[in-house]
Amino acid sequence: MFYGRENELKFFKERFYSNNAEFVVLYGRRRIGKTELLRYFSKDIQHVFYVCRETVDSEQLRLFSKKMLNNTPMKEYLKVFNSWEDAFKFVKDLPFLNKKLLIIDEFPYMVNGNNSIPSILQELWDSVLKDENIMIVLCGSSMSFMEKHILSEKNPLYGRATGILKLEQLDFYTACNFFKDKSNEEKIFIYSILGGIPHYLKQFNYDLSLEENIKKYILTKGSILYSEVDFLLKQELREISTYNTLIEAIAMGNTKLNDIYTKTGIDKNKITVYLKNLMELGIIEKEFPITHGIKKTINVQNGLYKIKDNYFKFYYRFVFPNISELEEYNIDIVYDMAVNPFINEYVSFEFENVCISYLKKQNRLNNLPFNFIKIGRWWNKTDEIDIVAFDNKDNVIFGECKWKNSKVSRKELEKLKEKSTKVEGDFNNKYYYLFSKSGFDQELVKIAQVDEKIKLIDLSEICKDT
Repeated sequence: MFYGRENELKFFKERFYSNNAEFVVLYGRRRIGKTELLRYFSKDIQHVFYVCRETVDSEQLRLFSKKMLNNTPMKEYLKVFNSWEDAFKFVKDLPFLNKKLLIIDEFPYMVNGNNSIPSILQELWDSVLKDENIMIVLCGSSMSFMEKHILSEKNPLYGRATGILKLEQLDFYTACNFFKDKSNEEKIFIYSILGGIPHYLKQFNYDLSLEENIKKYILTKGSILYSEVDFLLKQELREISTYNTLIEAIAMGNTKLNDIYTKTGIDKNKITVYLKNLMELGIIEKEFPITHGIKKTINVQNGLYKIKDNYFKFYYRFVFPNISELEEYNIDIVYDMAVNPFINEYVSFEFENVCISYLKKQNRLNNLPFNFIKIGRWWNKTDEIDIVAFDNKDNVIFGECKWKNSKVSRKELEKLKEKSTKVEGDFNNKYYYLFSKSGFDQELVKIAQVDEKIKLIDLSEICKDT
């Protein structure tokens, strides 16, 4: 199954059909779909697709040579190139009809075996390859490696890339392709748990109920999702116990730096480094009130830390604290006592992000009263607004997201209006968007019918195109 990624595919096709030599870097966290994207892009194009192994340099060169020489006349009398220079240079001699395409996946493994490879590629690119009809794609899952050792200005390949693409998670609407037949409420539950990581979305059996999927594919020892978080962290980080402590503290609602320190007891001088590493991996992010300028975001004490990855959020909220029970296969007990009573509250927070996705989509389609340029949450010491979206003129949307079993009433509208007066900014045109799981009472519906600046959005509208 391959869904979405239209913009990314367009990016690669434009590079391939350009009149220039192309040197493209693709990176992103593990499981996000980089390899699938590259295979889908190249499926109808002559190419060499090499996946690096964790092996010694000589074996890597042998395997790479075999892949490069396959389906060429030279394979009859040449088994291994004499050097990496000869191996990479051969890309221009590949017997392809159109542009020569070489894709190297998991590139950090190649460099780990021979740290001179970036310099070799840089020298070849500058002297020979940049003038050839070729396209080279370097792909890697180690976020820190790709950013620090390939893209940073201190490294040989800096400035050589003709395209750099960081692959992000699928949005709500694309992710829903994996579970089209589910109800609107179930779609939001599933996305809140698995997020937009294709590998995770493929683990559920969508013929089963949500409860059955959680028990079978998350809470059961031996399932892929059960061990996924531990596997990913061990691939990327050391001091796993420290990172587990940090992420669990954030998952339990400790989002301010001082609260995280108090909860974990980790040295204050080190804690920001650990948090920075988790942000580089795309596991957590730091959030500021959307109206804050750059100056207010510089202070390390400002802002809130939150888990960016939905599955990590679910895992550290419900699985990690109950590992001892789950190791004994007490799955039903954990689900009944630790998951089921709290999952609705958990989903209520992610519902805000789904509503933001809805507004972003409407913004792209020009279906809003204006086109906003910034969107996010807002808060001060006493109040919080789920969504604030505004342009560079004087237009703003204030949004409230209600994931509850009762209808939203006029009271919620009045409260939103009152809080909106505390948001800094010269906004003359104010629009109020109320999102609701369970709909709206008649009084509020009548108010919205006569006031075009009040919009009521229910699940059927949010999930209309899923």
